[in-house]
Parts: sequence; C-alpha cells; structure tokens
Amino acid sequence: MSLDSRRHNVHNEKNISMKEIERKFLVTDDSYRTLAYHKSNIIQGYICSGHGHTVRVRTRGDKGYLTIKGPSTDGISRFEWEKEITLDDARDLFTLCAERIEKTRYLVHNGNHIVEVDEFHGENEGLVFAEIELTDVNEAFTLPSFLGREVTGDKHYYNAYISRHSYSTWKDEETSKVLR
Repeated sequence: MSLDSRRHNVHNEKNISMKEIERKFLVTDDSYRTLAYHKSNIIQGYICSGHGHTVRVRTRGDKGYLTIKGPSTDGISRFEWEKEITLDDARDLFTLCAERIEKTRYLVHNGNHIVEVDEFHGENEGLVFAEIELTDVNEAFTLPSFLGREVTGDKHYYNAYISRHSYSTWKDEETSKVLR
C-alpha cells in the first residue's frame, strides 16, 4: 500500500498536501524484525518546531524530504505537506538543524495496513514505537501481537519532542524504558 493510498491527498501541480492520520503504540517485543518486508535508516532534523508546528528535513536511503506539519486538534490527525528533495539539498538543510534523530524503520504488513516500527539510536537507544497510518480517524484496524499500549497524542512520542528531549533523559517519567 502506498503512502498516498494511506493518506487523504489534495494535489496541485508540484506538491502534495495531506492530512496525516495515525495511531501510535509502544512495542512489546522484537518479533517485528522477522515480519518486516523492508528496513531503512532515517536521519531527520528539525529546522523549527513549536506549538505543534514542525518543519523537518529527512534522509531515507538515497532520498531527501522536506516536511511541514501543523498542530493536531484531536491527537490523531494533522496537516502534513511533504516534498521529495535531492539528497544533497537535504544534507545542506541539515546545517539549519540544531537537533537530529537517527532511527531504523521496519515496515510490516498487517491486514490492509502497514505498521511502521521505529527503533531509535544514539541518545534515544532503547526507544521503540510503531505507527499505523489510517485514511479516516474512525477506520478499524487490527493490532499485531508485538504492539502494546497506545500512546497516540502523547507528546513524548512526537519525533520533534524526542529530538529535544532524548530518551536517555526520561528516567523519572512513566514512559521510561519502553522495550527493554
């Protein structure tokens, strides 16, 4: 299933505007690794972030992306605009990013959906959670066995938050040490 088929799209000549609808869950074991049909390394940085708005740059494999996200009113959906850019442009834009995160993303088929499992690295080592993209906030889906508690809408699991508050500093919080 393509990214476009999992999101509501509004097209113009050069860009795609989207409404991102996703649910997030903690991961309870590493069985997703053997179930995954694809794995990629991602580096992303935040040009600016605040009040629910983010502008980020990302490299994934040999491609670059510039993404702008708006705030969520329901914790599940939010405006998202993304454009593919060259890898060189993405690397140049990283110079504007004070914070970066690195992660490995695993893609797992689950019925009509794809589960994206992110394993974080560096200061965020040990943090693992998954997202399921939906086409409607009320869309039904099944949970694979490796998913646990839902954390949709919890700020701790927004990548922009993680880039500023590394997982290694969450020691006194309820969310501490999710997988291990």
